[in-house]
Order: sequence, then C-alpha cells, then structure tokens
Amino acid sequence: MKFTPIDLQTWPRGQMFYYFSKMAPTGYSLTVNVDITELRQTLKEAGLKFFPAYLWLVTKNLNRQTEFKVAEKDGVLGFYDTLTPLYANFHEDDHTFSLMWTEYTDCFSKFYQSYIDNQSTFGNIHGVLCQPKTPPPTNAYTVSCIPWVDFTHFAIHSYENAPYYFPSVEAGKFIEQEGRILMPFSITCHHATTDGYHVKCFIKTLQDDIRDFKLYL
Repeated sequence: MKFTPIDLQTWPRGQMFYYFSKMAPTGYSLTVNVDITELRQTLKEAGLKFFPAYLWLVTKNLNRQTEFKVAEKDGVLGFYDTLTPLYANFHEDDHTFSLMWTEYTDCFSKFYQSYIDNQSTFGNIHGVLCQPKTPPPTNAYTVSCIPWVDFTHFAIHSYENAPYYFPSVEAGKFIEQEGRILMPFSITCHHATTDGYHVKCFIKTLQDDIRDFKLYL
C-alpha cells in the first residue's frame, strides 16, 4: 500500500480541491441502474458468489482513477495506489452487521479466495469489527449492498469532522425489466476530489467489466 503526497500548487484540480473542501465543502450522490444480466449468468455457471465479485469489480474500477483514491494521512494530502473494500457482513441470527475488509488484488481468483477465507475465519464474529485484532487499513473505502430494497436513490453522509474523500458505494435489490436484470447502484463522492466526469468514467468501465466478466475467470 503506497501513499503519494499531492502538491496542491501543481495538481490540476488543486483550486477545485481548496474551494470544495475549505470554502464550500460539498458532496454529491448519484444513482443508476447497472445491467448485471451477463455477470449473474457467468457467476452461476462458475458456481461463484455474487457479493465478492461485486466488491472486486467496484474496487477494480475505482482504482483506475487517482481522484477516487485521495486521502489525508498524518495531515498530508495524497493518494493511495489502491483502495481496499470495507464492507458489511450481515448476521442472520440477530439482524446486525459487522465490518470486514479484504485486501484488493488484480487477480479475481486470489481476491475471491481471500474473501471466502475471511468469511470462514471471522464471519460469525459479532460487533462493529469482524476482524477485531486488525484495524481497517487506511486505504479502506465503504462499499455495501442492501439486497432487500429496490431504491431509486441512496446517499451516505458522514457526520465526522475528520477529512474523508473516498467514495461510498451501495447496491440494492435486483429488479427485472424486459428480460434483463438490473441492480440499483449509488455512489457518494466528495466534490473536492471528484466531478461528474470521473463518475461517468467509473460507471462506464464498471459496466464494461460486468458485461465481460468471463475474461477475469
């Protein structure tokens, strides 16, 4: 996990960052329907779970753009080389959830196995953190799913005063339209680091990878 400092004087969006973080702190959310028809079929044929594939695909495509990986570390603004998904593990027995994380790797099969191993080791541990002896890494971003709710909009807002510039991602209950399977998909961003253009690029490459997921098996 590498952290590279940013020079605000030479960073192309340095003025935008200052304006939307200091003068007019602003965040925004956007929700779209993502077509997951081919992805579900591919996973079904391979006997693989949907959720870890979803985590990997989202993280892979966020990692394509520096703007999604910006953070403040020890008072220094910079960006990580990769993000780590921090996600909710739901407990059926008491309907609570705990937070888990799986280190990202470009190899889907390695990531998938790490996810399965984490579930086996920590999945039944209750409390805020499933992995209590290891704090979440500093490059962890929030990504989750509400499989019970078909939503048209979803937004997560942090009320903590500490600087936080990573995106937050949420998916909803699958819906069927004209023979296709769609998934409500929401992303919440800090305007200091990302604009609509970055979200557009992310959604485009995410949809492409979802359609062509067989290439990563």
